[in-house]
Amino acid sequence: MPEADIRRPPEAADLAGLSTGLDALQRTTHKDGARLGRVLLGRVAPPAVACVLILTVWELVHLSGVKPDYVLPGPRAVWDALVEQWYLGTTLGVIGQSVSHGALGFLAAVAVGTPLGLFVWSVRPVRTAIGPILTGLQSLPSVAWVPASVIWFGLTDTAIYAVVLLGAVPSVANGLVAGLDQVPPLFLRAGRTLGAQGVRAVRHILLPAALPGYLAGLKQGWAFSWRSLMAAELIAGSPEMGYGLGQMLENGRVAQDMPAVLATILLILCVGISVDLLVFAPLERYVLRTRGLLERAP
Repeated sequence: MPEADIRRPPEAADLAGLSTGLDALQRTTHKDGARLGRVLLGRVAPPAVACVLILTVWELVHLSGVKPDYVLPGPRAVWDALVEQWYLGTTLGVIGQSVSHGALGFLAAVAVGTPLGLFVWSVRPVRTAIGPILTGLQSLPSVAWVPASVIWFGLTDTAIYAVVLLGAVPSVANGLVAGLDQVPPLFLRAGRTLGAQGVRAVRHILLPAALPGYLAGLKQGWAFSWRSLMAAELIAGSPEMGYGLGQMLENGRVAQDMPAVLATILLILCVGISVDLLVFAPLERYVLRTRGLLERAP
């Protein structure tokens, strides 16, 4: 029989295919493991080291006796306060109360600030008249709006949302205006040539092209929303407004419970960091990657 007519038995072919598949799986596993190691080393290790250094310095300052324990408690006392709050069963409810207020206020700020930014950018006289006012409002401390909002709306959720809107809308509008200023005029001319005018030009040309600046404005708007909310909850508290992190912080101050105060500050900080890492950081990476400004991970 000629050598070309000799065929391997089916069992040998199956074994060869299985061996090839196992080799490919092993290479993929090694590649995934190396990628995970790079991610842990590049993204997890630096923040972990920074946290360890901060805790170490904090503990050293506490042990040095610069301030009494009831004024400057150590990390262990603050951790015990966090654990005590958790065992009370109210921590998640308090965080949820504040996050819901902040999220609703931020979404309302986006709904108001986006058309406002488009209007200011589109009409030159309006930009000349309102642009400096928006910049001034953006630099105005949010806590300044709390007394006025309480007088206008009373101790209600409406006062909270008013403070959040007044604090976040200027940032969203100014961010969109800054992003639109960076859109090349050639894009608009090409869009008009293709029939994109009015709302279609805004939807398909202006907003996508201005997305990096707009996203930066949204991120800053959320920061102002969160800060405004904490200021409002800290100053204006009532049963009708619920019990949020700001009220928890104020209760710790009234009780002179410094571990509880620092524990609440850590919770506020963790919420802000979590929103940035889970919402805005992935959006930023996506926008930068789609524009070729960020290399895709191998």
